[in-house]
Amino acid sequence: MPARTTARKTKPKKSAVRKPAVKKTTAKKTAAKKTPVKKVARKKTKRPYQPIRLKLLRPVPSDIEIAQAVTPKPITRIAEEVGIRPAELELHGRNKAKVELSILERLKRRPDGKYIDITAITPPPLGEGKSTTMMGLSQALGAHLGTRVFTCIRQPRQGPTFGIKGGAAGGGYSQVIPMEDFNLHLTGDIHAITAANNLLAAAIDARIFHEAQQDDEKLFNALCPKDKQGKRRFAGVMRRRLQKLGIDKTDPETLTPEERARFARLDIDPASITWQRVVDTNDRFLRRITIGLGPEEKGMTREAGFDITVASEIMAILALTTDLNDLRDRLGNIVIGTSRKGEAVTADDLGVGGALTVLMKDAIKPTLMQSLEGTPVFVHAGPFANIAHGNSSIVADKIALKLADYVVTESGFGADCGMEKFMDIKCRYSGLTPHCVVIVATVRALKMHGGGPKVVAGKPLDAAYTDENLELLRAGLPNLQVHIRNARRFGVNVVVAVNSFATDTAAEVELVRQAAREAGAEDAVVCTHWMDGGKGAVKLAEAVLKACEKPSNFEFLYPLDWSIKQKIEKIATDIYGADGVEYSPEAEKKIELYTRLGFDKLPMNMAKTHLSLSHDPALKGVPKGYKIPIRDIRASVGAGFLYPLLGEMRTMPGLPTRPVFYDVDLDLQSGRVVGLF
Repeated sequence: MPARTTARKTKPKKSAVRKPAVKKTTAKKTAAKKTPVKKVARKKTKRPYQPIRLKLLRPVPSDIEIAQAVTPKPITRIAEEVGIRPAELELHGRNKAKVELSILERLKRRPDGKYIDITAITPPPLGEGKSTTMMGLSQALGAHLGTRVFTCIRQPRQGPTFGIKGGAAGGGYSQVIPMEDFNLHLTGDIHAITAANNLLAAAIDARIFHEAQQDDEKLFNALCPKDKQGKRRFAGVMRRRLQKLGIDKTDPETLTPEERARFARLDIDPASITWQRVVDTNDRFLRRITIGLGPEEKGMTREAGFDITVASEIMAILALTTDLNDLRDRLGNIVIGTSRKGEAVTADDLGVGGALTVLMKDAIKPTLMQSLEGTPVFVHAGPFANIAHGNSSIVADKIALKLADYVVTESGFGADCGMEKFMDIKCRYSGLTPHCVVIVATVRALKMHGGGPKVVAGKPLDAAYTDENLELLRAGLPNLQVHIRNARRFGVNVVVAVNSFATDTAAEVELVRQAAREAGAEDAVVCTHWMDGGKGAVKLAEAVLKACEKPSNFEFLYPLDWSIKQKIEKIATDIYGADGVEYSPEAEKKIELYTRLGFDKLPMNMAKTHLSLSHDPALKGVPKGYKIPIRDIRASVGAGFLYPLLGEMRTMPGLPTRPVFYDVDLDLQSGRVVGLF
């Protein structure tokens, strides 16, 4: 078996505040799962899915060759196997379909299945293979152990697909298929987010422009023009603004001159605007731009910029919304900046909340796909795991938990990033609680944390990572152990998946397993799912099943009524291991502003590097004796969190000298995509 030289693919809200759903207790959930109703429903068939049998080749071919060698089951067959009715399915070709949210009403009395989160140690630049491990575990549970399982995974951004990293469908013989559909346009959700985000951006600058050209009366007349019968009326979104202002009137003609001015003039402070334009392409030259240079803009220029689409707050909203009504409220509550008086300005103040919802009405439906071995997969939402919370959607998880006995999902980056946000943000808004956390680790990454040579994507690994080195490995094991202890802080059982490479020795693997159990893991299991598919993750699946049956006592890291600083400092000291926190003058101003505006009761979404437990990507292992610097704090009120910035955060990646798009092409004879990693 040849040694591998490339990584398995991984992906590198009175105020406007919304209160999260009340958390269900573990006891109630456990009791619910033991009711006769569930047992009858789940025992209709011994094997719920007809597996696709894989032909395992050596050496292991490229991901796309593997994916294209498998004939997927028709998506209608997948839907039938999991219990989705034809009327609840919106077909997008033969291999993928949107699922209507109405299914939740039909299944509301059915008990939820077990909830499993996949996370990892602090990853190297090559990643840890979280997505691959998630798919291998799901294939093992469904195709080999015969359980009713569902996978919920994020939709990848286009940037890495054409940049340096490649796809995010998993890897080897543990993938989502069709791989090319998954990694590219899919069903258009990212395009819908791009359109909605940029409509809001256009609305901001258009409003500033028109307010500068008109007095209060002209502005009011333009916003509420008379119809052919000489009558004025308020649009529905305008009534939302009137309610916010405390103006209890429904006829525009009855507003006093003062009320007309308050209603019509937002007086946005351009310096306070935090809303960026977005595009789903790695384009470093759009990071900072100057807008308003055309002659018709009358010299109203300002500096602006672009983010990658998955960094948009609208993407985070899609992932955290619970239904269409909630989506409408969240989109309307987006805060784009403040007025010159320091009042929050929202999308509904700009009159665009309803239009954003129209653009997003189809994107709220999760996309049904399948694994290489024919188990069901929901692909939905793809928020960044540093600027946003890095987890797939609540909607997809809720549907899957009604359809399956086990639902496997993934949190972006390491446990200090995506998993903490999964627990403290996603679980608050969903009311769902996990039964097990799987922490993915590799021998080579632990060696890096032990002081090994620098790992650079695209370059060969140093011999320290491919030869046995127990001393180097032992020095890096504390990183794994701190992540296990952090997961256990939330009262959840932990299983470690040792994602195996051909160069790992038996002594190295046993050292990792021993360290994991010493830190409190229920088990630590070696996996070969990349080369063996679900068969290579059967032992992991068995360990996860056992962990899910053990009692747990889920709890959040902090209560929402704590102050902003208390919440930040709890995360910094308990999860990152910092000695304390230092705030810049800008951060202190934002804390004062957001407390005054009533945003201080939101959870914290720490924006930091994924390459270290600390704020500094150069600090490997388990850094000690440092303080976390908070450079700034921003508000994603629609999504429902504040995000403190720990150092400089890049929201628009760039392309390397030799992007992987060089290899991507279309076979004109067969019509197949080639070269997609």
